[in-house]
Amino acid sequence: MKIKESAENYLESILMIKIQKGYVRSIDVANKLNFTKPSVSVAMKNLREDGYISMDPDGGIALTEKGRKIAESVYERHRIIAKALMALGVDEDTAYEDSCKIEHDISELSFTKIKEHLAKHSK
Repeated sequence: MKIKESAENYLESILMIKIQKGYVRSIDVANKLNFTKPSVSVAMKNLREDGYISMDPDGGIALTEKGRKIAESVYERHRIIAKALMALGVDEDTAYEDSCKIEHDISELSFTKIKEHLAKHSK
């Protein structure tokens, strides 16, 4: 299923925050993405209605199975593309910044080939 880039960014951010802190709240997402709380609240409502996240009564955010699959896929692309760029000599900050842009548009074939190449040539 193809979803909008902005939704992918939100889901990936939720996953990253969960890995980092163990829990996620809207304010964490707003801080990570440098968005306003009202913008994040609207996005969380849409993600919840579309079945990508659930929210508990205390404001905790959790990825549903559907949301987790997308978040993990985007996060993997982010890491692998950044690793490939760094292997080419790009500094880490630039590699991660650029991979965030590339991860949404790269074809499955190109991503798979990059992943295979890295696996074959990694030490």
